[in-house]
Amino acid sequence: MTTDERLRRWRLVLGGGDADGTGRALSGTDAAMDGALTALYDRKGQGGGAGLGASAPSVARWLGDIRTYFPTSVVQVMQRDAIDRLGLATLLLEPEMLEAVEADVHLVGTLLSLGGAMPETTRETARAVVRKVVDELEKRLATRTRATLTGALDRSARISRPRHRDIDWDRTIRANLKHYLPEHGTVVPERLVGHGRASRAVRKEVVLCVDQSGSMAASVVHAAVFGAVLASLRSLATRLVVFDTSVVDLTEQLDDPVDVLFSTRLGGGTDINRALAYCQSKITRPADTVVVLISDLYEGGIRDEMVKRVAAMKASGVQFVALLALSDEGAPAYDREHAAALAALGAPAFACTPDLFPEIMAAALEKRPLPIPEG
Repeated sequence: MTTDERLRRWRLVLGGGDADGTGRALSGTDAAMDGALTALYDRKGQGGGAGLGASAPSVARWLGDIRTYFPTSVVQVMQRDAIDRLGLATLLLEPEMLEAVEADVHLVGTLLSLGGAMPETTRETARAVVRKVVDELEKRLATRTRATLTGALDRSARISRPRHRDIDWDRTIRANLKHYLPEHGTVVPERLVGHGRASRAVRKEVVLCVDQSGSMAASVVHAAVFGAVLASLRSLATRLVVFDTSVVDLTEQLDDPVDVLFSTRLGGGTDINRALAYCQSKITRPADTVVVLISDLYEGGIRDEMVKRVAAMKASGVQFVALLALSDEGAPAYDREHAAALAALGAPAFACTPDLFPEIMAAALEKRPLPIPEG
């Protein structure tokens, strides 16, 4: 790297001014990139007196600029920072603004948090933005999820006296290797291992119990997508329940995750105990049920009752999974006391990425130890 190129990069990093020490002037594309960054991150811009400002035309121009000069991943970070630092969320209520932004999970969360403040003129544009993000997530996650869970359901339905067409030959051979006859070069299977046809009937039940408080926005989006994918498996009976201080059952809308998302209400308090009580009341086959609680565990309801309820479900045979987040962002701030209490019950709470979720669900369906990520 030449000295001139090094100075150029430092100048873009430091942002100019008398103290940057590079003495490097910018022109052309570099000057335009620097202007877009300054509008957002310059200290004067944070107060609205200079920088990006808060008028729709200036923000729309800025959104166009950053999409021109930066890759999508950087654009999404800058949009998020603009919403957080400059209070631009209300501008997203204008259709022309929504058409200018780069759609991602975080933007969907912001739109959902605006809720009832969204005028009808914006609602259809907002649905189109949410639909785009949901479709991209389904494309990324659905095929692998279906394949992973179908395999898990088949394995969980294994039978000891299978018909010929239901024999699991790989597992049968492994189970009978001690009966290998070298003189004949073959294995004599004394025990057949088979699997039922899990797709023929409902064999397992899954309850997704999702905290819709504001900090869980990205998790709510992913849970809606996964709920729709799980509901598409005939061998699974899937229920989706969202909660804050109230509880809403969205199972009937699982065929369209966009409808699910527009039925949520991000923000407000949290009553985990009430939500789990509702989920518990819907369980008819505990030994064949997996309950997935997605929450940061900050409880505004009856704290001790929440833990007792989890203990009761586990004692009845329910597989209980506690996820602090279902997103790519890692663990959020969470109630460590409640996390420790759940871990003591054999239900450790941890953050889960969307890519790991199918493996978590497969393990729960098969009643195997969960593949909990390190750290």
